[in-house]
Amino acid sequence: MKGNNKLGVALAIVGILTGLLVLFLMSDIYQVNIDGKMAGERPDEAITVQIVFALLSWLGVAAGALWVMVLYGFLNGAKWAWFWGTVAATVQILAGFFPMIPPSSIGLPAPTIWVFLIAFALWFGMLLIGGVDKKIIAVAFVSGLAYVLTFIDGVGAISRHQTEAKGFVSSIYAMSQMVNWWGAAVWASFIFGLVKGRSWTLPVGVFAAAMSMFGGFPVGVTDVIVKGRFSMFLVAPVMSTALLVYLLRPSTRKMIEAWNASN
Repeated sequence: MKGNNKLGVALAIVGILTGLLVLFLMSDIYQVNIDGKMAGERPDEAITVQIVFALLSWLGVAAGALWVMVLYGFLNGAKWAWFWGTVAATVQILAGFFPMIPPSSIGLPAPTIWVFLIAFALWFGMLLIGGVDKKIIAVAFVSGLAYVLTFIDGVGAISRHQTEAKGFVSSIYAMSQMVNWWGAAVWASFIFGLVKGRSWTLPVGVFAAAMSMFGGFPVGVTDVIVKGRFSMFLVAPVMSTALLVYLLRPSTRKMIEAWNASN
């Protein structure tokens, strides 16, 4: 499949249509989910949906436009096309994943699962066309989980800031919110550098893990203390800690350096 421009053209067209699908699906479920959260006496989640659904729709549609550039690249045999297709698919994975959660919690349909599944297939397709090593794909996949979960920690912080009593506890959610979203962006940058074989990949991976830990552990530990039970806020920083340990291993460094050298 490496260098298969015809397949790339087909996948790019699917990516373009997926961008339009994001627009129409998100428009369809946007107000319904806001109203559903209000009816369920969760105005905090209604506000969160109002903010995050719009943001993810912007990103998903923009990624659809990026697929047009990718299509142009494949039609002209450009070597960069698969990489930018990977970028577009990575964004659309996020745009499709989180919007499944709020409707599922109140018994509403979650149609963006199709965006998520299509984008996931496009992501793997781009990496195979790019000839990315299977071990590198595996690391990118696990890092992708950290990317999505770190973003979700930022989403959760928006809601918890509204529900906690005003003071230190509510403020720590506000102070950590954008750290998690920036951390998700750094994880995405790490994935892009990793699959492209860039020399700065490993340091950025260390940075991404640290961002997730700095953003996730404070809210996660606070949540445990306040609620007296395990917090889902901890999943992203714990996974990022494990990835940090993995990235710091000499064998991992050698593998990444060997991949970089081959590019």
